[in-house]
Amino acid sequence: MIAKVKTVAPLFAAGLLFALTAQAQTTAPPDEALRAFEVVRSVLQHPRCRNCHVPGDAPLEGDKSVLHNQGVIRGPTGHGAAANECTVCHLNQNLPANYGPYAPPGSPDWHLPPPDMKMVFYGLSAKNLCLSIKDPRNTKGRDLAAMLAHIRDSRQVAWGWAPGGRRTLPPASRAATVAAFKTWMDAGAPCPQ
Repeated sequence: MIAKVKTVAPLFAAGLLFALTAQAQTTAPPDEALRAFEVVRSVLQHPRCRNCHVPGDAPLEGDKSVLHNQGVIRGPTGHGAAANECTVCHLNQNLPANYGPYAPPGSPDWHLPPPDMKMVFYGLSAKNLCLSIKDPRNTKGRDLAAMLAHIRDSRQVAWGWAPGGRRTLPPASRAATVAAFKTWMDAGAPCPQ
């Protein structure tokens, strides 16, 4: 039995060393992780995202992030107030170009985050944004992997990269944003100072 342990122990140690080395090679260094977070931050704080991720209960609109017209408010579920719900104007897709450059944009289930999970991006420093999206109290229990899945898979989030009209696009593509988020997350999600 002792001979087996002596034979297996070096193999186990070599396997552990290999696994730790492989992990170290796939984890980005801190400066690369912070550069990756800057890509994520630049997208989350672009008007396509920040206009709905606001601290108050009224969304913003346009590239200048001005208060939404029509007295729109978040409502109890994030879908607007009764008789003034988001989907009254915001349909399941952007309206055709012949409706003009200022037609209400659309995507499936257009809404703001609900009041109990506002996920504020607007007006935060890079450090505070980083801390906020890592805090499960702000994400309704979503961990970073779930946040990554939301950015990668949500059809409403996808609208941000196809906003229609004269709306500007975020500074990084969706694929680049997802890759940057994963790089940052896999490196331990460090926050800027």
